[in-house]
Amino acid sequence: MQVATYTFQCRFVTQAFLPEFKGSTIRGAFGHALKRISCALRRQDCGSCLLFETCAYAFLFEVKKALPFEAKRLRVAQRPHPYVIVPPNENQRVYAPGDTFSFDLILFGHASNYLPHIVYAVKDMGQNGLGSKIKSKGSFEIENVLQDGAPVYSDNKLKTDRPLRDLALEPFSDFREDALTLTCLTPLRLKFTNALQDSLPFHIVIRAALRRLSSLEEVYGDGEPDLDYKGIIARAKEIESLTSDCKWVEIARYSNRQKSSMFFGGLLGQNMYKGKGLGEFLSILKYCETTHLGKQTSFGLGKILVGTMSDA
Repeated sequence: MQVATYTFQCRFVTQAFLPEFKGSTIRGAFGHALKRISCALRRQDCGSCLLFETCAYAFLFEVKKALPFEAKRLRVAQRPHPYVIVPPNENQRVYAPGDTFSFDLILFGHASNYLPHIVYAVKDMGQNGLGSKIKSKGSFEIENVLQDGAPVYSDNKLKTDRPLRDLALEPFSDFREDALTLTCLTPLRLKFTNALQDSLPFHIVIRAALRRLSSLEEVYGDGEPDLDYKGIIARAKEIESLTSDCKWVEIARYSNRQKSSMFFGGLLGQNMYKGKGLGEFLSILKYCETTHLGKQTSFGLGKILVGTMSDA
């Protein structure tokens, strides 16, 4: 699957009041802005719109309805969002005029074709403001946009010819260490037997990682990988959980669709696992470092970091 990480480097023009976790705020503002600049008909029901097949907003946000190119081969109940947001890694809540902030948008497959729409939407976000309506929304300007570290937008000029990078399972067949760590950098929400988990047994983590890998590759890559899923899960059950300092953290967000505040929390912290044959699991988890893991990844949740003894 092809991917690209776009870093939006911005500067506030007016004062802004933001929550500590900014993923939901950024996603909400981005969605509204993208619909404003994409929707020619101002329709409420995207699914019945004649422009649905070519609409940037529909592709990025309306994932419950299959697009024509997916209808014949898609086996997942709902296609995954073709992006994840990586919010600013800071707890700052009040921003003064002139303060800078940045966030990443990681796009999967051909989502990068919509980069001009996305940049224009973020510009619109800046004009409409970001943050609390009650106090004051902070307007901002884009200073630069980087694609995997290389400049692609500044001074109102956009480059769209940079190649995307390939994300694939890395081979770790010669990995001989018997321990690895999994750090949840943003809240991780995993379900098993239809229940949210307050701990992270290794086989539950691997089940979620395999679902993430297979669904993304099926829709935005070259097709579902030919893996021994049952065997991988069976071997994952043999991996022991050594230590964990993970704690459940609740995040509040306001839903414009439901017109109410909602909570969506997850686990933050680090887990250490021990066992044999960790190489095949390491390749799967490394893939999910880029794609995030679990529920609400499009909000920025589920960002993980995998470590080994050699990283210390």
